[in-house]
Amino acid sequence: MRVVFMGTPDIAATCLKKIIADGFEVVGVYTQPDRPKGRGMKMVMSPTKEVALAHGIPVFQPENFRSDEDVQALRDLNPDVCAVVAYGRILPQRVLDIPAMGCVNIHASILPQYRGSAPYQWAVLDGRKETGVTAQHMALKMDAGDIIDVAKTAIGPDETAGELLDRLAVLGADLLSRTLTRFASGPVAGIPQNEEDVCFAPMLDKSMCPIDWSKTARQVHDHVRGLHPWPVATMEIQGRKFKVHATKIVEGSGQPGQILGLTKTGLKIACGEGAVEVISLQAEGGKRMAAPDYFRGHPLEL
Repeated sequence: MRVVFMGTPDIAATCLKKIIADGFEVVGVYTQPDRPKGRGMKMVMSPTKEVALAHGIPVFQPENFRSDEDVQALRDLNPDVCAVVAYGRILPQRVLDIPAMGCVNIHASILPQYRGSAPYQWAVLDGRKETGVTAQHMALKMDAGDIIDVAKTAIGPDETAGELLDRLAVLGADLLSRTLTRFASGPVAGIPQNEEDVCFAPMLDKSMCPIDWSKTARQVHDHVRGLHPWPVATMEIQGRKFKVHATKIVEGSGQPGQILGLTKTGLKIACGEGAVEVISLQAEGGKRMAAPDYFRGHPLEL
């Protein structure tokens, strides 16, 4: 069975490594073009491209599939199936129609929940206790294809979105391998999604960063977890701005945003209900530090 893989970030690279290790015939890899990154704006290849090159697999990096030449290049690979994981590009119908058995997508949520670009982050932001990965037939409408299979996992109460993604990558890689194994015997049917259960996970942006202390302690804690490692929750205290990397829920009460004290483990702040301790933070222009260490050198007016 001839497989074309399409993906870009780390979760895609993990999935690609898995199907290569499991012996699938990957005849081509599509990933986004190299991008400038860092202070030196050096051109950097995607994690998926690195894996493909390490295994001698041809790499294709079209900006899109508007040109007939790019579409024909995919057609020339004669894929039986395309496996797509966080590719970052919308596939037009003429591309979806190329593989003999269609395009399979691994999406980091339990569909139809959290269609969109930030599914696992929103699961954490919303305080969900469970999420997972879904194998679906790709359709022209975003994340709306028939469901082939689902693998579920609990979300830890203190787990960040980044930590969750690391686990979902492994879960998704296993699911992709199992799904492709089924396709090796012929086309695989899926189950239509229930449109009544659809919810969306729009892209994150920095406007979401400021912490709203009028929320409950649990909501504030989930906000910090869901925005880590990007774009990272922020707060302002006595005219100083900080990124907030880690919190924990603690006992306490007061006016929302009121500083209740500095403990051995963090800065205790009142929420609309309950309190949290800011465990790890980063001042503007500074490095990430444990909150007690920072405030010992930069005393607060309490």
